[in-house]
Amino acid sequence: MCHISQKQYDVSCVGMLCADVLARPVNNLPPRGGLDLVENISIQSGGCGANASICLSRLGVTTVLFGRVGKDSIGNFLYDVLEKEGVRTEGLRKDSTLPTSSSVVCIDSKGERSILHCLGANAHFSITDVHTEIILSSRILFIAGTFLMPAFDGEGTLSLTRLAYENGVTCCLDTHWDSSGRWMELIRDAMPYLHWFMPSETEAFHLSGEKEPGAMARRFQSLGAQNVIIKLGERGCFIMQEGEEGFFSPAYRVQAVDASGAGDAFCAGFIAGLARGWSAKDSARLANAVGGCCVRKVGTTPGVEC
Repeated sequence: MCHISQKQYDVSCVGMLCADVLARPVNNLPPRGGLDLVENISIQSGGCGANASICLSRLGVTTVLFGRVGKDSIGNFLYDVLEKEGVRTEGLRKDSTLPTSSSVVCIDSKGERSILHCLGANAHFSITDVHTEIILSSRILFIAGTFLMPAFDGEGTLSLTRLAYENGVTCCLDTHWDSSGRWMELIRDAMPYLHWFMPSETEAFHLSGEKEPGAMARRFQSLGAQNVIIKLGERGCFIMQEGEEGFFSPAYRVQAVDASGAGDAFCAGFIAGLARGWSAKDSARLANAVGGCCVRKVGTTPGVEC
């Protein structure tokens, strides 16, 4: 796809990357000391930052990824995948003290997944790893997977979004499940610097305390976020722009095989629309389409074929 940009990059993506070991179907874990057979086990790239960056690149959006990997075979594997996909890797840093992050993803027969995750090198990723000149050479900053980067979450998020916002870069932020239970405490100060806040419905509930998408969005706007898009899974998404009424954008009907990476694909689709100057409504349609494509195959990116 063709696009026009006056800056070096369309998107600077900040987020975790890891290797995913995917097993399917896993409806129950074997008893302690036991063994069960599954139909398929594969190793693929994963992590919110890598997933979104690969999808963006496939959508024709020039993307540079910031993150950390270890100096090991898994790190080399991820470098090879990203370069093959056309994702710019000058934002990645190799950590000689920790292994590359990895996950064991157990996918049940309905496509839902449960994840065992090792933070690895992602645990040390911090604001000092980010080249600000690249951020300022980008049209859009996307922070993917907030709450999974403990050395960056909080102060790092605030510093980077404020810098980007004050220099005319569009700031987008997606969240992940916060196992620490701190939730809004970690992103409250950064909210006024977000042009788009993009949580899932479950995350939005824990962040806002509200149960209805409109109330969630209004709560986030009261904290400073200009525009809000809430991912609703098979129901599509809810969008509320600054000074306007909110609206729903329905999902496309697809046969779901694996929900892994669907939220990252959705965000990539939406941001690809923004990068092309599309309206929020049209960008949401693309986001729903990319998210729908994602769930048709096992893994975070194989279903996104552009």
